Amino acid sequence: MAEPSGYWDSIPLDDPGLDIAAGEEFLQEVFQILLEEGVQKSTDVTQKEPQELRELLDLELRSHGEGQEQLLQRCRDVLRLSVRTGHPRFFNQLFSGLDHHALAGRFLTETLNTSPYTYEVAPVLLLMEEQVLAKLRELVGWSSGDGIFAPGGSMSNTLAMNVARFRRFPESRSRGNWDLPRLGLFASQESHYSILKGAALLGIGTDNVHLVRTDERGKMIPGELEKEIQRVKAEGSEPLFVCATSGTTVLGAFDPLDAIADVCARHGLWLHVDAAWGGSALLSPQLRHLLAGIHRADSVTWNPHKLLMVGLQCSAFLLRDGSGLLQRCHGVGAPYLFQRDKFYDVSLDTGDKSPQCGRRADGLKLWILWKAVGSQGLARRVERAFAATRYLLEQVKRREGFQLVIEPEFINLCFWFIPPSLRGKDSSPEFWDKLGKVAPAIKEKMIRRGSMMVAYQPHGSQVNFFRQVITNPAVTRQDLDFFLDEIQELGWDL
Repeated sequence: MAEPSGYWDSIPLDDPGLDIAAGEEFLQEVFQILLEEGVQKSTDVTQKEPQELRELLDLELRSHGEGQEQLLQRCRDVLRLSVRTGHPRFFNQLFSGLDHHALAGRFLTETLNTSPYTYEVAPVLLLMEEQVLAKLRELVGWSSGDGIFAPGGSMSNTLAMNVARFRRFPESRSRGNWDLPRLGLFASQESHYSILKGAALLGIGTDNVHLVRTDERGKMIPGELEKEIQRVKAEGSEPLFVCATSGTTVLGAFDPLDAIADVCARHGLWLHVDAAWGGSALLSPQLRHLLAGIHRADSVTWNPHKLLMVGLQCSAFLLRDGSGLLQRCHGVGAPYLFQRDKFYDVSLDTGDKSPQCGRRADGLKLWILWKAVGSQGLARRVERAFAATRYLLEQVKRREGFQLVIEPEFINLCFWFIPPSLRGKDSSPEFWDKLGKVAPAIKEKMIRRGSMMVAYQPHGSQVNFFRQVITNPAVTRQDLDFFLDEIQELGWDL
């Protein structure tokens, strides 16, 4: 199609194409809204039905822009109508709370709007990332190694599988899976679903992920791992990779890493530890025994955006190997980014270690938080969450109608609430079916009321129960008492 005559010449270029003064004024107003609505106000909203929310938000995108006042109202609406994960009564996910120092780091990251793939465009951020990764490796127990920040624990676990395959079969990088034997991956029945997703993404196949039996506390049984490896070998597959979990999603279980490492050593298998949830216990002298043996792992996933409250997203993939394995596995040396004749040390151009190109500078907010509170402050944060869980545990044991699913090892507190109508009827054939409907009904009530939020789920043969987790240091004893009182009130007439 022919271009309109003189069209490009009609676009003025003498002045900026943005109204910078108006933009700065808008930002000042938005920051005030963020402070007032997003940080200072802690009142949750009642959840709206999707259609009602669509109408309230006026989501349609039109050909002409809106005025500043209308845009500011849009910003207020986003905060007003969204779930406040910083609220001290948000217990729904393995992340919650709002740390002001980490939030400042997030503001800096967004303002700089750069990618830490080369030193030339992100010099400060790359040096910070280097320091943070080294500190995390030190806590794992490694004096050297490698690592990269990934967009979440699922991707960190997938990187581990990919690097393990590359180390055993370096030709897989160029030739794919075609000439490889059928590979075997092993994880516990309680492992994160990202292991299955990663196997599918990498072309290994979910059928080749073998889920190892766990004990009554949700821990992988090393003897069962040994049996599974032997079985897979007998079937003609090639065992490759074992994922142990330090802090399972539902029960908060920690696999016995030393015993699992012994099995891996006997068979020459890559040991990865998914410590996305429980890794932060390494900061506490009182709790790091939960991860005894983690130093023997080949790789580790650790999500500071969970228990350390750094803010989404911040997931570290840590590697014991410091020989450049990560670079050899993923790097392609694109000459428009990773030129070898730069004026500085090009080993600082770390972006080629990742399958991503553009990456968020996720290490910055953790660096700022660490600078603000130190390792001791981070340890106290973990220990406070543990202490709060112990307080809540004792209250659950004392209150009528509350029944533990399992004695917690960490800060996952799993329990049923049995309403008066079901008490003393656990021998009835309908008891468990009816009890499984209680947690969803209570959660619907609490969300419609807007009082708090907590997760529930079934687990194996066990019907729906509540899983309460505490990561927010703003949570007080009053909030924990309210939590149990609210469940009692909302479930009383079920």
